[in-house]
This record gives sequence, C-alpha cells and structure tokens, in this order.
Amino acid sequence: MLDTCQPGDTRHYQITVRESDTASFADTAHLEGGGAIHPFYATFALARDAEWVCRLFVLDMKESHEEGIGTMVSVYHRAPAKVGDVVQFTATLQKVERNTVRCTYTAYVGDQLIAEGEQEQKIITKEKVQRLING
Repeated sequence: MLDTCQPGDTRHYQITVRESDTASFADTAHLEGGGAIHPFYATFALARDAEWVCRLFVLDMKESHEEGIGTMVSVYHRAPAKVGDVVQFTATLQKVERNTVRCTYTAYVGDQLIAEGEQEQKIITKEKVQRLING
C-alpha cells in the first residue's frame, strides 16, 4: 500500500441524477408506476456514489497487486435531488490505519447539502480477494 494520501486530503466526484438512480424495488413492480417509489435520487444510489468518491483515495493508494473492498458506508440523506440535478461529492480522508482507509463525504446540489456520511475500505491483496471469492 502506497503512502500517497494524508488526513485532510480531498477527492471530488460529480454525477447527474439519472432515472435509473431513483427509488424503485423489484417487490413493488406490480404497483402502479412499475415499481417506482418516487422520482428522487435513491439513498442506495447515493451510497454507491459516496463509496465511489471515497474509493478515489484507494485508487491512489493501492499497489498493482492490491484491491480495495468496502467495509462500511453510512448515509444521512438530508434533502432530495431530482432527475437531472448535478450532485457534487467531496470526500475527505479522515485516517489511514494499517490497511483501513476511512473517509467522510458530503453531497451537494448547488448550495443545498443533500447527504453526508462516512465510508471505509480495506486495501488487501488481490490474492486474498480471490480466496474470499472462492470460499
């Protein structure tokens, strides 16, 4: 693992909310609207994108024989974002402890905070990832 990032460093990611990012569940497909719950950025899609902005640190820190694996994500969903809204994510590195990388993040649409939380990943060897896959 490379020592290329320090606590306080930031990474940024921007996404435009797509229809596929809205809340819908397979178990509600029989309902009117085909399973769509509401036309807003779903918390689970937000968690995916929060994990990505934090993973940008892992991409800078892992060596070619290593990979990152998510171990925790929290999402405090503060306000909705609509399809077409541009969401700006900022991740801030909080700490690196052995092979664990912990970040906080914020997500904004314009000046409106829509979400914040934490995310953690471990950097492990690709060999260990394969062992986990194989059981």
